[in-house]
Amino acid sequence: MILPEILRRKDIEKRFGLSRSTIYAMMADGRFPKPVKLGYRAVGWRSEDLQTWFENMQEEA
Repeated sequence: MILPEILRRKDIEKRFGLSRSTIYAMMADGRFPKPVKLGYRAVGWRSEDLQTWFENMQEEA
């Protein structure tokens, strides 16, 4: 089994130019992938989920 690459919020902010509040607002609206729990107080996002989200955003534009 190959483990997926996990990106943390700060990585996403840099890569996509999104702010923390924008990420969480989009998640609340169902327009951004939900994170996976990594530990008691840590979450991250699967790179595949972000890739799919980005491709869908490109199609809508």
